[in-house]
Amino acid sequence: MAASPEPEPEGNPERAQRVRAIVAEHRDARGALLPVLHAVKEEMGYVDPAVIPVLADELNLSRADVYGVITFYEDFRQTPPGRTTVRVCRAEACQAVDAATLADHARSRLGIALGETTPDGAVTLDQVFCLGNCATGPAVEIDGRLHGRVTPERLDTLLASAPREADA
Repeated sequence: MAASPEPEPEGNPERAQRVRAIVAEHRDARGALLPVLHAVKEEMGYVDPAVIPVLADELNLSRADVYGVITFYEDFRQTPPGRTTVRVCRAEACQAVDAATLADHARSRLGIALGETTPDGAVTLDQVFCLGNCATGPAVEIDGRLHGRVTPERLDTLLASAPREADA
C-alpha cells in the first residue's frame, strides 16, 4: 500500500515546494539534513516547524529525527528573527573578559532574554559559544558582522546604529 503524501505546511504550499527544491539540491550530500537545514535557514531566515513533515518525508527520516536536529543546534531557530540579530559570544575566552556582564547589559537594554526578539521585531538577541574571535573578546556579531573588545557602552553605540525600522 502506498504511503499517503505528507500534508503541505498549513496554508503555505509555496513554502513546501521551495523546501522540496532545497532538499533536491542537497539530496546526494552525505548527511543531507544539515546542509538542507542550513539552506532553508539561509533562504527563509528560520526553519518553520510546519516544514518538518516535508523535510522528514523528503529525506526519509522521522519527524522526531528532524525536530531533534533542529532543536539541538542553536543556529536553527524556529521563529522569524528580528530585523537585526545580535549574537553575544559566551565561550570561555570571552567569559574570561566579562562576556557575562555584556550579555546582562544586552538583555537589560533590549528588555528581552537571550533567544528572544523585541516585541517590535527589531532585534533578536542570541548567545553563541564561539565566534572565533577569542583574542579580542568579548565578541559580538551583529547582522553577520563581527566586533571585538565590545564593552557595554560600545554595544549601545552598535545597537543605536543598527536599523530599527522595517524596510518600506
